[in-house]
Amino acid sequence: MSKSAVIIKGDGTGPELVNAMVHVLQECNSKIKLIPCEAGSEWWTKSGGNSYISDEVWKLLEDSDACFKGPTTTIPTPNAPRSVAVSIRQRFNLYANVRPIKTYKNSSNQLDFICIREATEGLYSGIEFKIGNDAAIAVRKITRKSCENVVRHGFKVATEMKFKKIYVITKRNILKETDGIFWTAVQNIQSEFNEISVEEYYIDNMTQQLVKNPERFNKSILLSTNLFMDIVSECASGHVGSIGNVYSGNYGDNYAMFEPAHGSAPKYAGSDKVNPVATILSGALMAKYLGENEICNAIFAATEETINEGNCLTYDLGGSASLSKMANEIAKRSKTHLR
Repeated sequence: MSKSAVIIKGDGTGPELVNAMVHVLQECNSKIKLIPCEAGSEWWTKSGGNSYISDEVWKLLEDSDACFKGPTTTIPTPNAPRSVAVSIRQRFNLYANVRPIKTYKNSSNQLDFICIREATEGLYSGIEFKIGNDAAIAVRKITRKSCENVVRHGFKVATEMKFKKIYVITKRNILKETDGIFWTAVQNIQSEFNEISVEEYYIDNMTQQLVKNPERFNKSILLSTNLFMDIVSECASGHVGSIGNVYSGNYGDNYAMFEPAHGSAPKYAGSDKVNPVATILSGALMAKYLGENEICNAIFAATEETINEGNCLTYDLGGSASLSKMANEIAKRSKTHLR
């Protein structure tokens, strides 16, 4: 029986990026049943309600083996719903957001490490309230269980990748209670993985090191809580040539969501201009998760070739190719790798 994946087209440039990703999978003869649907601010603006995701789409998600989320827009006003990504992560307890940072041949820094972020709580828990006309409070909720989930996932990924080091990012000198829980989870679980060493960095120093000397983190895992790792992984993404290259997966015990790391870029919607790499590679990760390892490997190899050769790149990578032209090039090369 084939696996199924819900495909959320998203907002802005989302639909054209998702179409490119689907095209690559189809050219690779993927057997995953893809179920397209709408969710996000554009759908919500037309339909209303208290969520960017309709009841019908929630049912599709619950009946599927995984989902893919194209870039969506989250409206930054108090009455707007929480983001599509946060909603799905919290509903399915997708506690580990995994964002690889791997550069290509023409990058000034040659990097290869993985950012892993707790993705269901912290300052993104959505617990905030006003305490008067001129003040508000946001709650940074940190629980032992969620910390243990993401920390164990981090050690498992390090083992799978044969990485011997995990850098844990906190601000434990100031946030003694919340980051204390996270650090305790690291110490407890490290005892099960004696071959992997751990070093703690404070968030402010880590961002400086990622600018100054990012190669020091090669062949390692960077691990942290929700907001800190969102910032750290975005900082690290600056070395990969473009945020349009940065892909990710969100993993729980029984479900996963895949998404490019960038936003919906509404000003470019429909222009066939933006970089499809992050979307295509997130789709490749989804194929791997659903059992199509060869297709995943072929797409990654084809993408690396395309970027390294430099003849068919979008504007952000220094080229003049359209979104669809670059996607077609990756699709064609992926088929070659599967022969």
